[in-house]
Amino acid sequence: MDYLIVLGRTGLFYVLITVLYRFMGKREVGQLGIVDLIVSILIAELAAMSIDKRQESVFLSILPIVFLVAIQIGLAYYSLKNAKARDAFDGTPSIIIKKGIINFKEMVKQRYNIDDLLTQLREQHIRSIEEVDYAILETSGNLSVFKKKEKEESLCPLPLILDGTIQKDTLKELNKNEKWVKETLKKEGVSLKEVFYAFYHEKKIFLIRQSDLAK
Repeated sequence: MDYLIVLGRTGLFYVLITVLYRFMGKREVGQLGIVDLIVSILIAELAAMSIDKRQESVFLSILPIVFLVAIQIGLAYYSLKNAKARDAFDGTPSIIIKKGIINFKEMVKQRYNIDDLLTQLREQHIRSIEEVDYAILETSGNLSVFKKKEKEESLCPLPLILDGTIQKDTLKELNKNEKWVKETLKKEGVSLKEVFYAFYHEKKIFLIRQSDLAK
């Protein structure tokens, strides 16, 4: 009888967790944020405890699992609308190599060593750091690499505006100021609040307006 209870609970949690993860959204394991990872660990722990404690009601574990998923969905929706909350929960990308020069200070801050860097470069079939113009450590832990190009402006397209907020770190990279951004937007006939996302590349600003998302 105990075997049937264990098998029944295992099957139940398999179906339940599969359905709940569909509600949480499609993300690869390597792209899980801190909140997603914590929720995943807690769900696995609660499911394992329920299967082990056969005498207790299964609903005592289902309730907190559903509650955790509701929290995750709520935070995901809130961070989608709020750039500061998104940075707080998921962190921000870090520039590891800038214009061919390794940023050791940022590597120490992120506890990211030279072996990690070389390993991830090799995974992208890059034999030497000298081939790299920009390398950005994403919040998922993946390394985005931009190779050097001859006779072309070599500039990584970093975000300039997110959810109507000017990214000051990007302005420093471009040696520009907020006045320049606002004047450029004025020429485009768009206000700062109307911009959902903008990035600068090859001396041009590329915009996605809030109104474009509703189309």
